[in-house]
Amino acid sequence: MKSQEIRDRHKQYLFPAVKNFYQESIVVSRGKGTQITDMDGKTYLDFFGGILTVSIGHAHEEVNAAIIAQVNRLSHISSLYPVESVVNLAERLVNITPGNLEKCFLTASGTEADETAVMMAQLSTGNTEFIALRHAYAGRSMLAQSLTAHSTWRALPTQIAAVKHALSPYCYRCPLKTTYPECGVGCAEDVDELIRTTTTGEIAGMMVEPIQGVGGFITPPKEYFKIVAEIIRKYGGLFISDEVQTGFGRTGKMWGIDHYGVEPDMMTVAKGIANGMPLAAVITTGDIADSMVKNTISTFGGNPVSCAAANKTIDIILRDKLAENSKNMGAILRKGLEDIQLKHPKIVGDVRGMGLMQAIELVVDETAGDRTPNPKAVDQFMEETKKRGLLIGRGGLSGNVVRISPPLNITRDDVENALEILAESFAALTN
Repeated sequence: MKSQEIRDRHKQYLFPAVKNFYQESIVVSRGKGTQITDMDGKTYLDFFGGILTVSIGHAHEEVNAAIIAQVNRLSHISSLYPVESVVNLAERLVNITPGNLEKCFLTASGTEADETAVMMAQLSTGNTEFIALRHAYAGRSMLAQSLTAHSTWRALPTQIAAVKHALSPYCYRCPLKTTYPECGVGCAEDVDELIRTTTTGEIAGMMVEPIQGVGGFITPPKEYFKIVAEIIRKYGGLFISDEVQTGFGRTGKMWGIDHYGVEPDMMTVAKGIANGMPLAAVITTGDIADSMVKNTISTFGGNPVSCAAANKTIDIILRDKLAENSKNMGAILRKGLEDIQLKHPKIVGDVRGMGLMQAIELVVDETAGDRTPNPKAVDQFMEETKKRGLLIGRGGLSGNVVRISPPLNITRDDVENALEILAESFAALTN
């Protein structure tokens, strides 16, 4: 079977909204390490990793062995029964997360984890209203779409009226039309007025991504979360760090929030936790966990096979110091991207991110002060990188941000190879 037949069947049988990258989509047949191969035999260097999910490379032999061993013992039983791999993972998560987080609830997706965190904040505080950020993304459910602040990802009008959206700490496109640090991080201070003017003044909490993923790897100023967390707690709310994309070493530290010196009351994790297996979790304090007194289960949350994959993935991240590798390789990647920015100052408006979570924002003409988003340039750029065997991602409210996020165990050779392709692709784009 060839690629075109799969493309045709995808178009025939899947929802039209299930979009694919590229003018002619890549039909992936297999993957190993940093490489994936399509059904026509072409190989690509993968620098997007299933949306930051394949955290230690495709078909990692140690993770595969853990999965196979667990499948041979037990593949499913539900949360109605204790299972060793599940308990081991919960204990590990408690031990490696910051502060006083000591209880876990396992789900099958980041959407479910975010929903659970909101529910737990409401139960724990007795309050209903909730704060999210503009440019945030939380998933596909009704509540998650209400938390999400991207018109392109919201199929229905806001259904959860209790959600209010604060200004995003988007320095390149400052919503207050000022400049950091002279701004005094006014977007953070505005959360206080948002609560006093658009809520009852008593909130359940606020959920934030330390780096806004779908938003285009928007990276807040270093003071932002300390200011916001203090405001949220002043009005009775919990501070929740959504680490679905930033967790497990992706930013150069184990958790994205570690860069900001704030201890969250709750964290949500998913994506990179199990190197591609479906799994997510909420980790919180004992008191908050105790606020759930009704019965609850998760049929597929904490599946033994996914948990076995997660345990081995986390073992490898810690053993091989992959957060440190992310920091070091991220520095090389960032320097290369900034060099590209210097060579193409017209079209490259901003380079941002942390660790192996880096972004390039493309605009019409930065040199003339025209920061109009340029999604067509991203379309063309991605075709150029594909042609040269490199896969990358995109994001941003206007689809004009290139997202780059290779596996955490990426080598310097692969980073330099990718930078060479990126540089060649920009040259082809601007000629």
